[in-house]
Amino acid sequence: MPEPKSPALAPVESFSELDLPVELAQTMASQSVTKPFPIQAATLPNALAGRDVLGRGRTGSGKTLAFGLALLARTAGQQADPKRPLALILVPTRELAQQVTEALEPYAAALRLRMATVVGGLSIGRQVSALRTGAEVVVATPGRLSDLVGRRDVHLERVRITVLDEADQMCDMGFMPQVTEILDQVHHAGQKMLFSATLDRNVDQLVRRYLKDPVSSSVDPQAGAVTTMDHHVLHIHAADKISAATEIAARDNRVLMFLDTKHGVDQFVKHLRAMGVRAEGLHSGKSQPQRTRTLAQFKAGAVTVLVATNVAARGIHIDDLDLVVNVDPPADHKDYLHRGGRTARAGESGRVVTLVTPNQRRDMVRLLSDARIRPTITQVRSGEAALSRITGAKAPSGVPLSGSAPTDAKGRPSGTELGFRGIGTRPGRPGKGKESRKTLEARQQAEARRAARVRRGI
Repeated sequence: MPEPKSPALAPVESFSELDLPVELAQTMASQSVTKPFPIQAATLPNALAGRDVLGRGRTGSGKTLAFGLALLARTAGQQADPKRPLALILVPTRELAQQVTEALEPYAAALRLRMATVVGGLSIGRQVSALRTGAEVVVATPGRLSDLVGRRDVHLERVRITVLDEADQMCDMGFMPQVTEILDQVHHAGQKMLFSATLDRNVDQLVRRYLKDPVSSSVDPQAGAVTTMDHHVLHIHAADKISAATEIAARDNRVLMFLDTKHGVDQFVKHLRAMGVRAEGLHSGKSQPQRTRTLAQFKAGAVTVLVATNVAARGIHIDDLDLVVNVDPPADHKDYLHRGGRTARAGESGRVVTLVTPNQRRDMVRLLSDARIRPTITQVRSGEAALSRITGAKAPSGVPLSGSAPTDAKGRPSGTELGFRGIGTRPGRPGKGKESRKTLEARQQAEARRAARVRRGI
């Protein structure tokens, strides 16, 4: 007969109920971490007791400290040998790895635990050096960690605490083989904690294969989204989509805007900067230093519009971001939830807006039904009060920013040729030089007239 499951420990109401090291408690006070979020209250007692944990919750629900405090507390007082870490946090993207490291670094330092971040896109030599020096805690993406394991630059047999954060995204990105390879090498009797917004087939396989008698805790992603987010679908004509998106980008506060393709991101950023909007792009075609710098500028407010592909939909935390805009609707409901999860984080309020053209309406209805979200639907046009009321949209200054140009690399005018799905001319068919210049001049004049009318309230 199988052994009966041991009962889970009850959630706590305050951190003071937990047997945390005094150094952690002091650091939490200095970081203004005073009251546990639901996912922390539910998982920390069991994680600190060494139980395997299965946590379900949307991004922004406080998962990092839910597993991080337990991992650090249970590793405190130990010292790793070179190349042999004691604890491992696996995440799907570089941005999330850096975010987790930044969030946990003050707590690790208080306990005199060394952390190393192991991700692609950055110097492998520096990462090897950090591992050789000795790091108790490693935060890694599966691809780079697998490379280092293969090179024998890191050995995982002493890892007794393993965390899989955003497990569904790792599976969606094709990392399942590397994840299972890594989990097969960590200490077989070690503690494992898996956090995921959804339990797809592949994630369920990981749970069944690697977690022993896990304690399950769930913060329902849809419930969280409904209570802390406003969801708006804006029905808009295809020909007016770029103008409306530009006005939203010109709002007074920061905004994160999602497009489908790297090319679309680059072209829209070029267009926005030509219209006087401080925009930058984020996608997998950018180097890691570029991506890090762009995120820092956006967080600091030097950049007011971050235009991104789905690379930014996981793991990026930006304080006080109150608006996310799907310029291109996402492909499925999971992408929608993770894009929207960039706002309304840690109990704050936020708004998710999706621009939907007539040929996209049916797919969008199905997607939102799968996500169990009932949005407010509004028919809008650029320059109208409804668009401004919902998004804060306003006319851009029209004064190009330095270093920007209103044409693409082939001399094509920005505007309808931005690569949005279902809009504009086909790529690769620019007009002849004189015709393109005329088109560009006419477009700039039309934009200037339209902006002037909007400013006058016409």
